Amino acid sequence: MSEQLIEMQDNAGVVRLTINRPQALNALNSEVIAGLETVLVELEARDDLRAVLITGAGEKSFVAGADIAEMKDQTPEQARAFAGQALRTIKRLETLPVPVVALVNGFCLGGGCELALACDWAVASDNAVFGQPEVLLGVIPGFGGTQRLPRRVGPAMALDLVTTGRKIDAQEALSIGLVNRVMSQAELEDYVGELTRQLGGNGPQAVRGAKQAVHDGMDQDLDSALALETSLFALCFAGEEQQEGMSAFVEKRKPNF
Repeated sequence: MSEQLIEMQDNAGVVRLTINRPQALNALNSEVIAGLETVLVELEARDDLRAVLITGAGEKSFVAGADIAEMKDQTPEQARAFAGQALRTIKRLETLPVPVVALVNGFCLGGGCELALACDWAVASDNAVFGQPEVLLGVIPGFGGTQRLPRRVGPAMALDLVTTGRKIDAQEALSIGLVNRVMSQAELEDYVGELTRQLGGNGPQAVRGAKQAVHDGMDQDLDSALALETSLFALCFAGEEQQEGMSAFVEKRKPNF
């Protein structure tokens, strides 16, 4: 049952995951989270993986949040376990070695916003609505929102959102750096095709190295991060990918990665 809640399409290593619970606006319950973790464990083991795109079924909602009906009567111990399950799964998404892109349609609230924050970048349809409204329910974000949101948009704006619980539209999300692009739903689907072709045509090991350099370097001082970049840059020259890419450039042809 849980696997049916996560649909997967594979286009030559560019994998699109769809959270498929539209009757509940794709809300995250234990079953959805377990199904997503199962899929992510499989993707972690794939050497041919190029990128992961994640979205929600239908045009109304990316993920409207965690499942409040499931959470309502939880004890503190149960709440800790539920948050731990979600945090572990979202961390798996964040630490995939390839680019992870959130395609945000409609509601992206609470746990949905926290899921999108774990992606490397986000593209939103113009009907998208973002927010961390947990305080309106008497709780705080529990799936990483208080930590990833300030790292994405800065502490002042993060505190604004997590303490007021207010919702923002796609254009405001763009203006504060929460998303990278905003477009219509039809354009979003066109963008998926373009992005799939672009990511599929890049050097796969180079893309993985670039992501590692950015992610690992953010936690280091500048000199250490630059040394990491230099090491990863040099490592590119140990494989066939660099030879093919540069030879193709000199020979004025498309590389065959």
